[in-house]
Parts: sequence; structure tokens; C-alpha cells
Amino acid sequence: MTAAEVVSCLNRLDSCAVSDALDKLELPGAVTGISRFSTDRRIAGRVVTVKLDRAEGRPASARHLCTAAIEAAEPGDLIVVEQRTGIDAASWGGNLSIGAKHRGVAGVVIDGPARDIDESRQLEFPVFARTITARTARGRIVEVSTNEPITIGDVIVTPGDYVIADGSAVVFIAAAQIARVLEIAESIVAREKAMAEALLAGQPISLVMGASYEHMLKE
Repeated sequence: MTAAEVVSCLNRLDSCAVSDALDKLELPGAVTGISRFSTDRRIAGRVVTVKLDRAEGRPASARHLCTAAIEAAEPGDLIVVEQRTGIDAASWGGNLSIGAKHRGVAGVVIDGPARDIDESRQLEFPVFARTITARTARGRIVEVSTNEPITIGDVIVTPGDYVIADGSAVVFIAAAQIARVLEIAESIVAREKAMAEALLAGQPISLVMGASYEHMLKE
């Protein structure tokens, strides 16, 4: 399955179905507490990673943070940023959204703060972040790596992994597991659709949401 085919499949799913599939396989992936701020769209794509850290004690970089990731990204990729320093400093801003959208990047997911949300909203560029701020990264945080493994929430994310993000959560899927996860997630979606149709047809919710639901991930 090509990366484009994977992303097409992910775009037909949602974060909850993918999280359930990971649960069935006893794999990590779901991250809570990261919210979407600039659009109402679900996004999915292959991951390009960035790690940011405290600027203190590090030489200043001539290159602005996240620009290397934007230039490395293929159309449809998603940039994922680790900024877990605890410093209130933006990991992403308006000009980065312009550059990323021009490159065809599908969106950005940040474990940390973002800013210029109004600009990203005007661009209809999806920004998911832990928090928002007006405070610049300048003199506070710097980029320490691009396309190296990072940690988002309690999940280790590797370049080339996949991510889906929507109003419920952000969920990462290791590239090596993507085929199995998609197969199970699609089965879960089909079964939940059948349950919804049964409810709309008037079947008692206690029957529809009974044992079959509770044991769905074990079958």
C-alpha cells in the first residue's frame, strides 16, 4: 500500500476508530489534550518530525525553527512538533502556516504552544496544539532536530509514521503496523455504522449497546 493510499484510507476514518484498533492490537498511539484551533477539519498524513528545546546554553541558529521540516515535507505530509520544555513560547506561527500550505502540507500537530491562530484560520491551515500563546520562540526555544524520533504525549513518533487528528484526539500509527490498524479500524467503523442504523430503526439501545459492543475489540 502506498503512502497516498494509506492517507486516503485514514481520511475515511476517525481518531476513535483508529484508537480502538490500536487498543485491540495492544499498541500505543492515542494522545489526548491536543486541540484543533484553526479549522474544523479532520487531517491525516505521513509524519515529518521536529524537536524543539530550551534556547538557554545553545548557540543561536541561522535557520528559523520548523523551516527545514516544511522543505523536507511532501504534499500531504503532516508536521509534528515536540515542544515539551514547559516554556510559554510558540512552536509555530503565521508565516510557517503560509509556507507549509504553499508546500502542500496537510497540517501541523504540536505538543506545545502555537501562535498566530487567526492567521492560520484565515488560511484554512489546520493547527493542532497543546495550548496557544502570543509569546515568540525568539531567545526562548530552538530547533534541535528534524526528522528524528520525538515524543508526543506518551507516544514515541518516528518520521514516516502516520497520524490522524480530529476533534476527539490525535492518534499516531507506526508505519510497520499501518496495514493491520487500517483493516481493524475499517471493520470497527462498519460495525458501528450497523449499530447506528439499528438505533435509527428503533431497536432498543440496551440491546444495540450491549454485549456485542463490550466485546467488539475482543473478536
